[in-house]
Amino acid sequence: MRRLINQVRPYAWGSQTAIPRLLGTPPDGRPQAELWLGAHPGAPSRLLVDGEEVPFDGVIAQDPKETLGEQVVLRFGERLPFLLKVLAAEAPLSLQAHPDSSRACAGFLAEEAAGIPVDAPHRNYRDPHHKPELVLALEPFEALCGFRDPAETFADLAPCEGRLARLLRGDLETADPNVALRAAMTRLLTLPADGRAELVGELVESLRDPACARPGSAMNARATIELAERYPGDPGAVAALLLNWVELQPGQALFLPAGNVHAYLRGTAVEVMASSDNVLRAGLTSKHVDIQELLDVVDFSVLPIPYVRPVRSQGRLDYLPGVEEFALSVVEPGTGVARLPGEVPRIVLVLEGRAELRPERGGALVLGRGDSVFVPAADGEVEIGGDAHVVAATIGGRATAGPR
Repeated sequence: MRRLINQVRPYAWGSQTAIPRLLGTPPDGRPQAELWLGAHPGAPSRLLVDGEEVPFDGVIAQDPKETLGEQVVLRFGERLPFLLKVLAAEAPLSLQAHPDSSRACAGFLAEEAAGIPVDAPHRNYRDPHHKPELVLALEPFEALCGFRDPAETFADLAPCEGRLARLLRGDLETADPNVALRAAMTRLLTLPADGRAELVGELVESLRDPACARPGSAMNARATIELAERYPGDPGAVAALLLNWVELQPGQALFLPAGNVHAYLRGTAVEVMASSDNVLRAGLTSKHVDIQELLDVVDFSVLPIPYVRPVRSQGRLDYLPGVEEFALSVVEPGTGVARLPGEVPRIVLVLEGRAELRPERGGALVLGRGDSVFVPAADGEVEIGGDAHVVAATIGGRATAGPR
């Protein structure tokens, strides 16, 4: 096992206090949005080896089979296929979706052939991998994810005045829900620049009228109004009426597969994902937006909120969304002894308390709040003792999705 030194991403929407509180460091007055734990080249962790800090990818390259395990190397190549993050959102993230594997690979190769630098602001595909992700709430956590039944949005818009409300009602009347949602979303995201702000503002003002309020969807209207206040004239704010609004309670998780349109609104959470940074944005951001590319990858199906229900195993809770690259395990305080399976790579982070990690092969380590380690495949099974709240990212397994 090797202790990790991890990088913080200072995105503008981040909390100034949540990640410093976890790490036991003083806030510096700047937003600290994401703590990255992994080997992704965008912000790779470093490992402490004999008192020196060594790049994570360098450790993997030195002995891939020992660090990752033979089967992981055969499946994913000589790279860590997952990335663990702590996400601290004080303001909304962009409205976005992620591509599937084939789209990511084709897009990456096309942009490479076009000579677009991988760090160019207008680049869509920074690597050839897909980016499914799972988010686990550490506190109440609000998000928009996936499409509602268009009939619900139509009912929300029924009492609203203004040209955009009328146009969207016309789109949503279409009998096929997929066609209706595609039409409404496309209309919103392709509104002509001339007059766009006026159309959006008129609809948002109509939603403020108490006569337009519907008790069953008040949170969608509230999200639309709040997003429009932060991003005036951005039609991405109105897209909140088309999506499922959800507030996760601590311990609840969502799985966001390829094509799922989503936006995280506020709260602190742990994320685990395939190790990729491919994000297609539709709005609510100052970053690059590519509307057509996003519309081409979006899944316009009406789906239930994609909760992931954990299963208990060997003193831990496993969140298994059914993708190959990752799964997330949680050890809760007061559990006693828990075990993590061996022969695969693992990243372990202590959220609270004190944990003792005892690998099958190698020396034990004691970790406190905010400490993290990489456990290579060669260390075998790991026993976790102490009284701590611990999360561990590892390779994926079978799916356990459903309401919780």
